[in-house]
Amino acid sequence: MAMRAASSSPSTAGPQQLQWPTEAGAAAPLRSSLAVRTRCAPRGRALTQGAAASLAAAAGASLDGGRSDVDADVDGDSEGGRGVGGSSGSGSDGDGDGGVSDGLVGRRSRREAFVLATRDEDTIASIVTGMSHGSVAIIRVSGSDAVPTASKVFRPGGRFRFDWQPKSHRVYYGTAVDGDETVLDEVLALVMLSPRSYTAEDVVELHCHGGPVCAARVLRAVIEAGARPAKAGEFTLRAFLNGRLDLAQAESVSELLSARTVAAADSALAGLRGGLGAEVAALRGHCLDVLVELEARLDFDEDLPPIDVPNLRARIEAIQAGIERALRTARTGNLLRRGLQVAIVGRPNVGKSSLLNAWTNSDRAIVTEVAGTTRDVLEAQLSVGGVPVTLLDTAGIRASDDVVERIGVERSRAAASAADIVVMVIDGAEGWTEADGEIYRGLWGGDSAAAGSSSQPQSLPLPLLARDTFSAVVRTSAAQRQGLEELDAALLQLAGAPQLASGGVSWSVNERQAEALVRSHEALMRLAESVSSDLPLDFWTIDLRAALLALGEVSGDEVGEEVLDAVFSRFCIGK
Repeated sequence: MAMRAASSSPSTAGPQQLQWPTEAGAAAPLRSSLAVRTRCAPRGRALTQGAAASLAAAAGASLDGGRSDVDADVDGDSEGGRGVGGSSGSGSDGDGDGGVSDGLVGRRSRREAFVLATRDEDTIASIVTGMSHGSVAIIRVSGSDAVPTASKVFRPGGRFRFDWQPKSHRVYYGTAVDGDETVLDEVLALVMLSPRSYTAEDVVELHCHGGPVCAARVLRAVIEAGARPAKAGEFTLRAFLNGRLDLAQAESVSELLSARTVAAADSALAGLRGGLGAEVAALRGHCLDVLVELEARLDFDEDLPPIDVPNLRARIEAIQAGIERALRTARTGNLLRRGLQVAIVGRPNVGKSSLLNAWTNSDRAIVTEVAGTTRDVLEAQLSVGGVPVTLLDTAGIRASDDVVERIGVERSRAAASAADIVVMVIDGAEGWTEADGEIYRGLWGGDSAAAGSSSQPQSLPLPLLARDTFSAVVRTSAAQRQGLEELDAALLQLAGAPQLASGGVSWSVNERQAEALVRSHEALMRLAESVSSDLPLDFWTIDLRAALLALGEVSGDEVGEEVLDAVFSRFCIGK
């Protein structure tokens, strides 16, 4: 198999990729092409302050058992529990920013100002489980009146029948009723009092039988009792506004919900547990320390010793290095969130569908001895090193008088043009042929040895093919299932994340966070230039404040309403 970066193609433009500072000073392109040389291909087949270290589990009880005295203590005395999904409590003793809570010296952060201006005292409610048929559905009620509102709907049984004074982190059995006292369902009520809940408000969850009918009836009763329907992402927004989560953690919640692989879920969970927040809080703390010293010298220059410029430069470089470490996770995070689209191309009957079946360990594609069996683009999903990959098996590319086959060929070319990585399959027995060269010229142009004229030998030597045409070469056998691990490794190498092959995924930054980190890094570069140019201290503080503000956008301390709207609009209702 041979590979070549497709970003050099004159006929195709790769998708926009995030650029960030690297040790080499450049960002590598993602789009690549990959040639597969087959033989005997068959035709068959670290936590922030205020964020806890552990995950508390909410206790459950049978909805069908008929017990009337269920009073299960669910980690009620655990002050450090984290509530993922809102089913457990949290001891929230800060705003999750590692101690840098006031943004800049002597000013209120935009987050604090936004909370004061937009604080919503409404009690909200929503179904937080899927609307499909299942065993249990959950209706969450959150707000200062969550308990009184739930009390109008929930009727406890047994010894709590006439005097229900709920305690935090306890489960109670009873029934849900409407305004006419008509029983709607048997339910469990899980009570989590402020601040030890997902939203840091009083929260009551009513667990009823699953299915859309039961859940909708209970939710309707809760809304009639005084709650209003929650907006998309409003529970997590309240968790952010109440200091339960920082903005990076809130975004990790969304990423955890949409994770398509185990590695993506692990990365999101690392962010939810405060990995990125702790790193950013430390960087902000270092910036703030430097700013305090500079501000002091502006006010009391005669009373303080001269600034240790070499030490200041070293501190600036250390902060920049920390930002660069965070930015290096952006490519991995982008891969885990977005995944890769890989197009398999080649001439008819060369083994493309056999490769797809072997790679996915399935019989997804029909394989026959008849050339041109595949007429349309066929999709298959798999995970490579934790990266979600969509394979596109395409029709064999050749000139044809068949109208249907010509349409399939055009779709093959379109799939190759849009893919992140192109896998070109070459028959291992025949080697590189003029037909392969025609396909190469049609996809990537004609300035390479492999795309040469018909005067070249029928079988191009593999070293020349690897050196002058593609980015890598992998030998595979679909019949023997050989070379697939090497194919996975080559794919991750081309994608710019070879470390994923060995596992150990940690938190990563998303595009919004990376953009803010880049601006912070640029501000620190300007600060270093100001120091080297011996400009007045006022210029130093301007650049340092800009770096602090940009770092604050990552954690959410320095963001406006439009950013919050953009972040939380991606959440589903109920989260």
